[in-house]
Amino acid sequence: MITTVLILAAGKGMRIGSDLPKQYRLLGGIPVLRRAILTFRKHPRIDYVRVIIAEEHRTLYEVVVDGLDLSPPVIGAAKRQSSVLNGLESLALKDKPDLVLIHDAARPLVPTIVIDRVLDALEMSTAALPVISVVDTLKRQVETKCISMNYPSHNEWWRAQTPQGMRFDNLLKAHRLARDKNISASDDATLMEWAGETVILVKGSEDSMKITMAEDFALAERLLAGAVETRVGIGFDVHRLVDNLKCDSKGLLLGGIVVPHNQVLFGHSDADVVLHAITDALLGALGLGDIGVYFPNSDPQWDGAASNQFLLHACNQLRKAGGEIRHLDLIVICDFPKINPHREAMRDCIAKICSIPIIRVSVKATTTERLDFFGCANGIAVQAAATIAIPATMVP
Repeated sequence: MITTVLILAAGKGMRIGSDLPKQYRLLGGIPVLRRAILTFRKHPRIDYVRVIIAEEHRTLYEVVVDGLDLSPPVIGAAKRQSSVLNGLESLALKDKPDLVLIHDAARPLVPTIVIDRVLDALEMSTAALPVISVVDTLKRQVETKCISMNYPSHNEWWRAQTPQGMRFDNLLKAHRLARDKNISASDDATLMEWAGETVILVKGSEDSMKITMAEDFALAERLLAGAVETRVGIGFDVHRLVDNLKCDSKGLLLGGIVVPHNQVLFGHSDADVVLHAITDALLGALGLGDIGVYFPNSDPQWDGAASNQFLLHACNQLRKAGGEIRHLDLIVICDFPKINPHREAMRDCIAKICSIPIIRVSVKATTTERLDFFGCANGIAVQAAATIAIPATMVP
């Protein structure tokens, strides 16, 4: 089952009192829109993310998504409902999903667990809506008077949030019908109700606040600062060099790329010492042991295995905890082969495996001045440091 997220970022976003639309402003050093995209890109149950933007924001958008492998954006319309329909029609033409989540770019802090609740509910219904309760007494102003709203119970009233999840075919049908009948709805859940679909309510989160006014940015900054713990993990690995006996081998694997050399690294897997060290650094930062716990060299299924799957496992563990990689810093210790000519290719490969910008990956190299094991060109060692940010409530 394919799940795609449509992120709505076509609004003007000017109520915050800035010339820069709110979805392109920085929040905790990262643009609001990029934060929203990364939230879903990191989720293991989300297959694709597509963004709906205003045509005049195309240049801003390209800067914000630099380094992210996304489909071309969809150009939105003046109204939210029309923008969503544009996005749905684009998916109907290519990469049609089974499920679609509609999310506001202005809600960049939606927790992973809320996304899971929406997806779980779609196993039982055609639509799911995250909500939070109304706890304050509501008032309505009529001219100069303030009138109380006499609702039977606060338990009957909810505040709607996003992502709103729907079966794709059902939502597209509802949108097309509403367009033909000139029906307007405030959100997709309301449109689905109008079309006769059942919408299941699931628990939302106060963290999924919508950034609308300038003061919302201050609150979001406080949420980020108070809810994140920074951790550093250290990884170290070493493999010895052996003669290359495979005629089809053109070198050894380092950082996910082939580095030309007349020897190869010896190991149970593909012996990529760089990826092994990074994997241990990430697992260490999470307090989850080391690479041998999950991929023991005594297990024949890992004989010759590609090390990128080890690193992907560590990255997935971090994502499950709601965390992200802030920086990877590693140093390769060897006399040969020379690392500098391959440094940028290694950075690029590591960044892609970890789904992070290349600027967050540092690769350095040094020698031991031809001393001991490494100086005799007998092997290669790597030391890695991983800096991660993890929600304080999700710390293992």
